[in-house]
Amino acid sequence: MPVDETLATYSDWTYGAAVGVYVLAMLLSLVEQAFGRRKAAARELVGAGAPVEPADAEPAEQVETTTGSERAERFGRMSVSLIVLGALLHACSLLLRGLATGRVPWGNMYEFGATLSLAAVVTWLVLLRRFPIRRMSVWLLLPVILLMFLGGVVLYTTAAPVQPALQSYWLAIHVFAIALGSGMVLVPGVVSVLYLIKVRRPGWVTRLPAADVLDQVAYRTTVFAFPIYTAGVIFGAIWAESAWGRFWGWDPKETVAFIAWIVYASYLHSRATAGWRGGRAAVINIVGLAVMVFNLFFINLVVAGLHSYAGV
Repeated sequence: MPVDETLATYSDWTYGAAVGVYVLAMLLSLVEQAFGRRKAAARELVGAGAPVEPADAEPAEQVETTTGSERAERFGRMSVSLIVLGALLHACSLLLRGLATGRVPWGNMYEFGATLSLAAVVTWLVLLRRFPIRRMSVWLLLPVILLMFLGGVVLYTTAAPVQPALQSYWLAIHVFAIALGSGMVLVPGVVSVLYLIKVRRPGWVTRLPAADVLDQVAYRTTVFAFPIYTAGVIFGAIWAESAWGRFWGWDPKETVAFIAWIVYASYLHSRATAGWRGGRAAVINIVGLAVMVFNLFFINLVVAGLHSYAGV
């Protein structure tokens, strides 16, 4: 099927527009992070056994002017609106790419990174409705913007049909599951980093949510992401048996993907059986994210293997 160059161009434009909107949303979130009221710190002090102030007293950490804090809150709400707009543009970019090439839009590393980033953003928007974590948006958008910038500048691939080896319905199933799971675990990885900073250097991040909230966000997101990622690994093994005649061949990419699976399985197992919470669990989650990043960049770009032709 010939490529529709017009749709491909529109896809590139909407991709760039999405990055621009995310950057603006990150800046507005940064304003809220810098100038919003530091309510979380006050609550944590009370929870830790500090004297409770009278109900009509203004906490010492809320001395900022009402006007300034309300303005910061307004910037935060604007940031969320822009994230939604960016996600819509992001999704349109992938849709147009798929229509232009007549296939699913995650057939190379550029498209895979775009799909992964969109999964992370959508996951974050869902979490925003359940947890008081809006001020953390700047820290989630930062890696997403970096991934999309690298994708658009370094990893960009002209819209084209995929190679014959990838012309299978498993491309739609396996790669999408891996991209969705990888994008979702990006969120708990970032949140776990913030958790460790929160508990070890509390003076640096007084405007972040309570440590317990961060721990719950990381855990619940991983609980949802892990089965999806597991399904992606299983689908990959089934595709490998169909394409290469064996379910597993210790190819570098599938090996590192399996290592990442073990790390996240260990994270969930340690919480369920040993009762690990807080710092130790956060470290495991961060290791899992590091393995995923290693697999995405080093294995794809440096190491040669059976997946090298795929570009994902």
